[in-house]
Amino acid sequence: MADAAADPRTAVVETVRRLDALGLNRGSTGNVSVRAQRDGACGCWITPTGMGADGLTVDDLVWLGDDGRVDGRWQPSSEAPFHRAVYAARADLHAVVHVHSVHATALACLRRPLPAFHYMVAVAGGCDVPCVPYHLFGTEALSHAVAQAFADRHACLLANHGLVAGGTSLAHALKVTLEVESLCEAYLKALAVGEPAILGADEMAAVIERFKSYGRAARR
Repeated sequence: MADAAADPRTAVVETVRRLDALGLNRGSTGNVSVRAQRDGACGCWITPTGMGADGLTVDDLVWLGDDGRVDGRWQPSSEAPFHRAVYAARADLHAVVHVHSVHATALACLRRPLPAFHYMVAVAGGCDVPCVPYHLFGTEALSHAVAQAFADRHACLLANHGLVAGGTSLAHALKVTLEVESLCEAYLKALAVGEPAILGADEMAAVIERFKSYGRAARR
Protein backbone atom coordinates (compact mmCIF):
# COMPACT_ATOMS: atom_id res chain seq x y z
CA MET A 1 0.00 0.00 0.00
CA ALA A 2 1.24 3.48 -0.83
CA ASP A 3 2.68 5.71 1.87
CA ALA A 4 -0.26 7.78 3.11
CA ALA A 5 2.16 10.54 4.15
CA ALA A 6 3.14 11.00 0.50
CA ASP A 7 -0.44 11.32 -0.74
CA PRO A 8 -3.25 10.03 1.48
CA ARG A 9 -5.59 10.02 -1.52
CA THR A 10 -3.49 7.37 -3.26
CA ALA A 11 -3.72 5.12 -0.21
CA VAL A 12 -7.51 5.54 -0.14
CA VAL A 13 -7.87 4.56 -3.80
CA GLU A 14 -5.60 1.54 -3.31
CA THR A 15 -7.62 0.46 -0.27
CA VAL A 16 -10.90 0.73 -2.18
CA ARG A 17 -9.47 -1.39 -4.99
CA ARG A 18 -8.19 -4.02 -2.58
CA LEU A 19 -11.55 -4.26 -0.81
CA ASP A 20 -13.19 -4.80 -4.18
CA ALA A 21 -10.61 -7.40 -5.26
CA LEU A 22 -11.11 -9.31 -2.00
CA GLY A 23 -14.88 -9.26 -2.44
CA LEU A 24 -15.51 -7.26 0.72
CA ASN A 25 -17.32 -4.60 -1.31
CA ARG A 26 -19.05 -4.83 -4.65
CA GLY A 27 -20.08 -2.09 -7.04
CA SER A 28 -20.54 1.16 -5.15
CA THR A 29 -21.06 -0.39 -1.71
CA GLY A 30 -18.91 0.73 1.21
CA ASN A 31 -16.63 3.73 1.65
CA VAL A 32 -13.18 4.69 2.91
CA SER A 33 -11.69 7.81 4.48
CA VAL A 34 -8.37 8.96 5.92
CA ARG A 35 -7.47 11.93 8.11
CA ALA A 36 -5.27 14.48 6.41
CA GLN A 37 -4.22 18.10 6.22
CA ARG A 38 -4.84 20.29 3.22
CA ASP A 39 -3.41 23.78 2.91
CA GLY A 40 -2.90 23.80 6.67
CA ALA A 41 -6.50 22.77 7.41
CA CYS A 42 -7.44 19.53 9.15
CA GLY A 43 -10.04 17.14 7.82
CA CYS A 44 -10.26 13.94 5.82
CA TRP A 45 -10.39 12.60 2.29
CA ILE A 46 -13.37 10.35 1.61
CA THR A 47 -14.67 8.35 -1.33
CA PRO A 48 -17.52 9.89 -3.35
CA THR A 49 -21.07 8.62 -3.23
CA GLY A 50 -22.25 6.04 -5.73
CA MET A 51 -18.81 5.29 -7.20
CA GLY A 52 -17.09 1.91 -7.10
CA ALA A 53 -13.47 0.85 -7.45
CA ASP A 54 -13.50 0.70 -11.24
CA GLY A 55 -12.11 3.93 -12.60
CA LEU A 56 -11.79 5.62 -9.19
CA THR A 57 -8.92 8.12 -9.14
CA VAL A 58 -7.45 10.44 -6.53
CA ASP A 59 -9.23 13.34 -8.24
CA ASP A 60 -12.60 11.74 -7.44
CA LEU A 61 -12.07 11.89 -3.67
CA VAL A 62 -13.86 14.55 -1.67
CA TRP A 63 -12.33 16.79 0.99
CA LEU A 64 -14.25 17.16 4.26
CA GLY A 65 -12.77 19.88 6.43
CA ASP A 66 -13.15 19.90 10.18
CA ASP A 67 -14.45 23.43 9.65
CA GLY A 68 -17.38 22.03 7.65
CA ARG A 69 -15.94 22.73 4.21
CA VAL A 70 -16.73 20.20 1.48
CA ASP A 71 -14.68 20.32 -1.70
CA GLY A 72 -14.74 18.00 -4.69
CA ARG A 73 -16.29 17.43 -8.07
CA TRP A 74 -18.58 14.74 -6.60
CA GLN A 75 -20.74 14.50 -3.51
CA PRO A 76 -19.08 12.75 -0.55
CA SER A 77 -20.17 9.29 0.52
CA SER A 78 -23.63 9.19 2.04
CA GLU A 79 -21.97 7.76 5.15
CA ALA A 80 -19.69 10.78 5.62
CA PRO A 81 -21.53 11.68 8.86
CA PHE A 82 -20.37 8.57 10.72
CA HIS A 83 -16.81 8.93 9.40
CA ARG A 84 -16.75 12.42 10.89
CA ALA A 85 -18.34 11.13 14.08
CA VAL A 86 -15.62 8.49 14.53
CA TYR A 87 -12.86 11.06 14.04
CA ALA A 88 -14.52 13.43 16.50
CA ALA A 89 -14.84 10.67 19.09
CA ARG A 90 -11.35 9.19 18.65
CA ALA A 91 -8.37 11.44 18.08
CA ASP A 92 -6.14 8.35 17.83
CA LEU A 93 -7.94 6.93 14.80
CA HIS A 94 -6.83 8.17 11.38
CA ALA A 95 -8.73 5.95 8.96
CA VAL A 96 -12.21 4.48 8.64
CA VAL A 97 -13.31 1.60 6.40
CA HIS A 98 -16.94 0.60 5.83
CA VAL A 99 -17.83 -2.62 4.04
CA HIS A 100 -20.85 -4.75 3.17
CA SER A 101 -18.80 -7.94 3.38
CA VAL A 102 -20.85 -11.13 3.28
CA HIS A 103 -20.22 -12.64 6.71
CA ALA A 104 -20.12 -9.46 8.77
CA THR A 105 -23.30 -8.31 7.04
CA ALA A 106 -24.98 -11.68 7.66
CA LEU A 107 -24.23 -11.42 11.39
CA ALA A 108 -25.37 -7.79 11.40
CA CYS A 109 -28.65 -8.87 9.80
CA LEU A 110 -29.15 -11.22 12.75
CA ARG A 111 -28.59 -8.14 14.93
CA ARG A 112 -26.03 -10.07 16.96
CA PRO A 113 -22.66 -8.82 18.19
CA LEU A 114 -19.51 -10.81 17.57
CA PRO A 115 -18.65 -12.23 21.03
CA ALA A 116 -15.31 -13.48 22.36
CA PHE A 117 -15.67 -16.96 20.89
CA HIS A 118 -12.07 -16.58 19.67
CA TYR A 119 -9.27 -14.58 21.25
CA MET A 120 -8.63 -12.64 18.02
CA VAL A 121 -11.86 -10.71 18.63
CA ALA A 122 -9.56 -8.53 20.73
CA VAL A 123 -8.21 -7.06 17.47
CA ALA A 124 -11.22 -4.74 17.67
CA GLY A 125 -10.07 -3.42 21.03
CA GLY A 126 -12.27 -5.28 23.48
CA CYS A 127 -14.15 -8.45 24.38
CA ASP A 128 -16.63 -8.19 21.49
CA VAL A 129 -17.55 -6.35 18.33
CA PRO A 130 -20.85 -4.65 19.20
CA CYS A 131 -23.79 -4.44 16.83
CA VAL A 132 -25.43 -1.02 16.90
CA PRO A 133 -29.20 -0.71 16.40
CA TYR A 134 -30.58 -0.19 12.92
CA HIS A 135 -30.80 3.40 11.67
CA LEU A 136 -31.29 4.73 8.15
CA PHE A 137 -27.96 5.14 6.34
CA GLY A 138 -26.49 8.64 6.26
CA THR A 139 -28.42 9.85 9.32
CA GLU A 140 -27.22 11.54 12.47
CA ALA A 141 -28.87 8.75 14.48
CA LEU A 142 -26.58 6.19 12.82
CA SER A 143 -23.56 8.47 13.30
CA HIS A 144 -24.30 8.83 17.01
CA ALA A 145 -24.65 5.07 17.42
CA VAL A 146 -21.36 4.41 15.62
CA ALA A 147 -19.53 7.05 17.68
CA GLN A 148 -20.81 5.45 20.89
CA ALA A 149 -19.63 2.01 19.77
CA PHE A 150 -16.20 3.40 18.89
CA ALA A 151 -15.71 4.91 22.32
CA ASP A 152 -13.65 1.84 23.23
CA ARG A 153 -13.58 -0.28 20.08
CA HIS A 154 -11.99 -0.29 16.62
CA ALA A 155 -15.01 -1.84 14.93
CA CYS A 156 -18.75 -2.31 15.12
CA LEU A 157 -21.47 -4.03 13.16
CA LEU A 158 -24.39 -2.00 11.83
CA ALA A 159 -27.70 -3.85 12.19
CA ASN A 160 -29.09 -4.91 8.78
CA HIS A 161 -26.24 -3.06 7.09
CA GLY A 162 -22.56 -4.01 7.41
CA LEU A 163 -19.27 -3.38 9.21
CA VAL A 164 -17.30 -0.26 10.18
CA ALA A 165 -13.63 -0.50 11.19
CA GLY A 166 -11.15 2.16 12.21
CA GLY A 167 -7.42 2.27 12.68
CA THR A 168 -4.40 4.39 13.42
CA SER A 169 -3.68 4.15 9.68
CA LEU A 170 -5.40 2.82 6.57
CA ALA A 171 -3.31 -0.33 6.82
CA HIS A 172 -4.49 -0.84 10.40
CA ALA A 173 -8.14 -0.18 9.53
CA LEU A 174 -7.90 -2.66 6.66
CA LYS A 175 -6.32 -5.25 8.97
CA VAL A 176 -9.18 -4.89 11.45
CA THR A 177 -11.72 -5.14 8.62
CA LEU A 178 -10.21 -8.34 7.26
CA GLU A 179 -9.89 -9.96 10.68
CA VAL A 180 -13.44 -9.14 11.78
CA GLU A 181 -14.87 -10.42 8.50
CA SER A 182 -12.94 -13.69 8.91
CA LEU A 183 -14.07 -14.03 12.53
CA CYS A 184 -17.69 -13.44 11.52
CA GLU A 185 -17.38 -16.26 9.00
CA ALA A 186 -15.96 -18.63 11.62
CA TYR A 187 -18.60 -17.63 14.17
CA LEU A 188 -21.48 -18.20 11.76
CA LYS A 189 -20.09 -21.64 10.90
CA ALA A 190 -19.77 -22.47 14.59
CA LEU A 191 -23.36 -21.36 15.20
CA ALA A 192 -24.52 -23.81 12.55
CA VAL A 193 -23.32 -26.60 14.88
CA GLY A 194 -24.12 -25.08 18.26
CA GLU A 195 -23.37 -22.19 20.60
CA PRO A 196 -19.60 -21.63 20.80
CA ALA A 197 -17.89 -21.38 24.18
CA ILE A 198 -17.20 -17.74 25.05
CA LEU A 199 -13.96 -16.57 26.64
CA GLY A 200 -14.36 -14.79 29.97
CA ALA A 201 -13.56 -11.16 30.75
CA ASP A 202 -10.30 -12.07 32.54
CA GLU A 203 -9.19 -14.25 29.65
CA MET A 204 -9.87 -11.49 27.12
CA ALA A 205 -8.17 -8.90 29.33
CA ALA A 206 -5.03 -11.05 29.24
CA VAL A 207 -5.22 -11.22 25.44
CA ILE A 208 -5.65 -7.45 25.13
CA GLU A 209 -2.64 -6.92 27.40
CA ARG A 210 -0.56 -9.34 25.32
CA PHE A 211 -1.60 -7.54 22.13
CA LYS A 212 0.01 -4.34 23.40
CA SER A 213 3.44 -5.78 22.60
CA TYR A 214 2.39 -8.06 19.73
CA GLY A 215 4.20 -7.42 16.46
CA ARG A 216 6.54 -4.79 17.83
CA ALA A 217 10.28 -4.68 17.26
CA ALA A 218 12.53 -6.12 19.96
CA ARG A 219 14.02 -3.68 22.43
CA ARG A 220 17.71 -2.95 21.96
